[in-house]
Amino acid sequence: MTTATSAPDIAAWPPLEPQREGAGRALLDWVATADESLPRLCLLRGDRASGKSHLLAWFLAGSASHPRTIAHATVPAAGLITEALASGMSRQLGYGPLPPHQLLNRIAVDHRPLLLLVPDLHLAGRGPSGQPSAQPQTITDELLGPLLQFAHVRLVVETGRTDLLSSANSRIIDLGASSHLGAVSEGASNADFPSMLATVPRTSDGRLLWNQAPAQTREYVLDAALDAGDGMAVRNLLADPGFLIHGSTTAITATLNSPATIAPAGLRSIWDRVAPQLSINEYSDTERAALLHAAALATSPTLSEYLRPLAEQHHWTATWSHHDTPTATQCQTPGNGEQLLASDALGRLHLHHLTTGNRTGMVPSPAALRPSGIAAATRDALLLLDETGPLHALTSDEESTAATVLGHIASHHDQLLLSSDASRPTALGSCQQSSLAVIGDAGGTVHLWSLAEYRPVPQSCRLHSGAITAVTCLRLPEEDLSFVISAAFDGSIRLWETSQGPMEGPVDQRPALVTALAAADTPVGPLLAAAWNDAELHLWHLTSGSVQILPLIYRCNALTLSSNGQLTIGGPDGLHAIRLDLDRLWG
Repeated sequence: MTTATSAPDIAAWPPLEPQREGAGRALLDWVATADESLPRLCLLRGDRASGKSHLLAWFLAGSASHPRTIAHATVPAAGLITEALASGMSRQLGYGPLPPHQLLNRIAVDHRPLLLLVPDLHLAGRGPSGQPSAQPQTITDELLGPLLQFAHVRLVVETGRTDLLSSANSRIIDLGASSHLGAVSEGASNADFPSMLATVPRTSDGRLLWNQAPAQTREYVLDAALDAGDGMAVRNLLADPGFLIHGSTTAITATLNSPATIAPAGLRSIWDRVAPQLSINEYSDTERAALLHAAALATSPTLSEYLRPLAEQHHWTATWSHHDTPTATQCQTPGNGEQLLASDALGRLHLHHLTTGNRTGMVPSPAALRPSGIAAATRDALLLLDETGPLHALTSDEESTAATVLGHIASHHDQLLLSSDASRPTALGSCQQSSLAVIGDAGGTVHLWSLAEYRPVPQSCRLHSGAITAVTCLRLPEEDLSFVISAAFDGSIRLWETSQGPMEGPVDQRPALVTALAAADTPVGPLLAAAWNDAELHLWHLTSGSVQILPLIYRCNALTLSSNGQLTIGGPDGLHAIRLDLDRLWG
């Protein structure tokens, strides 16, 4: 069935050479026509320099001018393996860097009509020859073929003169022969390994200076070692921290994916953590070192110690990591002897030293409770949000003021829940160094409570139209200000100063979900931290409104932010701490 839709105006696009106008018009017609009988795959074929990539660049330049032509993700496949292509595609779709199977699962439930562009599929593949990762066909089998099974997905794929995807039902646009004489063959550098290694400067004691090596060498030297069958050279490159910082992320990933590769102990797990970030962004040397150092902590002491001096030159540095501590939620305990209180997947409550992350004790809790949020009046007086919705007061002294206050808060929300599911608590947070807790509910309303004294009702304000996913609060006593910050399923973060009312617009709104919030008053001013499910962590300086973006290499369910600039990240991958250089960030 054909759905009526206005045709895109080719005049809205930049000028196109006369010899390519026919191909451009054909591409626009295919993309813009909403006809279920048309193939959902368009193949761009032609010789090198025939204008395939130029045509795609021209299309992208005007694609936003028409609803049907908007490209939701464009990932050049040259030199990539399936994992790298999936990571880049999922990031552009707002999911965060995902492996292929998780990307396919997300697209299966994402009902947006998606238009995906894959230039240079015929140049895809890296790694040891004979391994699947070295063949473009692998990407077709593992990712592009399965994508075409979804009725809401359309693909534009550049395949050169190959027969890639030739068996699929497709619209073929052939740009013909090259328009340039003497066109050279497509592909990577053909230099041999010894010649490429000779271009890398060395120190007086023979150490390779990869930061001074030519870009071509850094990109292809590992491929050259593999092509030469030099296993010792491959092992030496993978054991060289300098090469891990400056070498090709895709080449290293493909090499480590091969079972035949002998890698240094722990490197595969380290690279699995960091490669999704390194493959999608261009980072400075210090930030690459900081990412690798964070991934290597508690896995390879030798590598992490080697990387630490360079990592500490960056504005954030990982300080400790505990992979054996999966965390559902967490909070800091108030008072001078601050500790981290974390709940594991079984609901057990553990105390951790903030400086080292080491466990220092346990807090008894009901076996059936599975906390998804914690607010602490004291170390022994806790308000817990169960993952099913009810609030629970947990105190060591049932006759104490804290027991009365916390019990009343839990009872108040239990009563509301009886009258409306929109009142069901969905998020719980607290103010660092202030006896305040904030509860967000399924209807988008936040409720601010005192944990220190009895109050019959909370201060409440509706900030969102849907369920809240994360909340935190911040008290500034000297200014007599209290801030409540919340995030919801629409990808928005909103702020409410309780004496003045909510901020008119969102602090931020993105096509992703906030999984955790934390706030603290620091020497450089009040800061807000937000972890998103697309592997980004945003830091807002609330006074100036400026924001810094940090990459996440671990999944995050819960955040704490200390006044001295320590971020503690908790999630299925354990507990991890990062030290922020506040002066360099906002001094």
